[in-house]
Amino acid sequence: MKIFLFLFVTLLATCHGDVVSHEHGSTNKIFPLRIKTGPGGHYIPEVSCSSWRLGVETHNVINWKTVPLECETYVGNYMLGDQYRADSKTVNREGYYYAKTLNISGDGKDIWVFDIDETSLSNLPYYAKHGFGVNPYNDTSFNEWVDLGKAPALPESQKLYKKLLSLGVKIVFLTGRPLKQTDITAKNLKLAGYHTWEKLILKDLSIYHGKTAVTYKSSERKKLEKEGYRIIGNVGDQWSDILGTNTGDRTFKLPDPIYYIA
Repeated sequence: MKIFLFLFVTLLATCHGDVVSHEHGSTNKIFPLRIKTGPGGHYIPEVSCSSWRLGVETHNVINWKTVPLECETYVGNYMLGDQYRADSKTVNREGYYYAKTLNISGDGKDIWVFDIDETSLSNLPYYAKHGFGVNPYNDTSFNEWVDLGKAPALPESQKLYKKLLSLGVKIVFLTGRPLKQTDITAKNLKLAGYHTWEKLILKDLSIYHGKTAVTYKSSERKKLEKEGYRIIGNVGDQWSDILGTNTGDRTFKLPDPIYYIA
């Protein structure tokens, strides 16, 4: 019995270490890992919060405004830990595997649509400071962060971006950021290592004010196809990035349990 208990405790400790492990020696971090611990210094993920996050990612939990209060620590540890990076890697790796099977025409009309926030660029430094979605979204403070132009690249998405370019695929960035942030967004993308793109599309509020993200992005993708572009791939962190019309030949959903955009 004692041997069994020892093995069981050892197994739990090993699993616990996997949940919050840090990439020692890595220089390719999105944001320094800050683990929040409970009594005795141990972090125990809430089972209900794991289920809530699964519901979010599968689009079963929709139209939510903020992360449940009891899940803030769980979401923060997920976003700042290894699992978020691993999940992002899996999605982007599948994107590359898919792209490799395609016959790229070489006429410059094969494009891959990338969302920006929490897809190409990461706002984890902002959320680590202001909290992971429990408090209502603050438009002023977030735009102040965007205007700094210091958001780092989401490393796994950037790897996909570079591999797609090497295959001859053109990149289109399609974001819900307003037109007035065009210059700082372009500057931030280049600073983060995204040096080449076919188009950078931001939201014209004179046209899309009051419209959903699905409506806006569907309309802009339709314009691209009318211009003769072929959307062979489409990646974003929100379901609204990949739903609607003219979504492309294949879509890829990155994890994001911080916020929901309809």
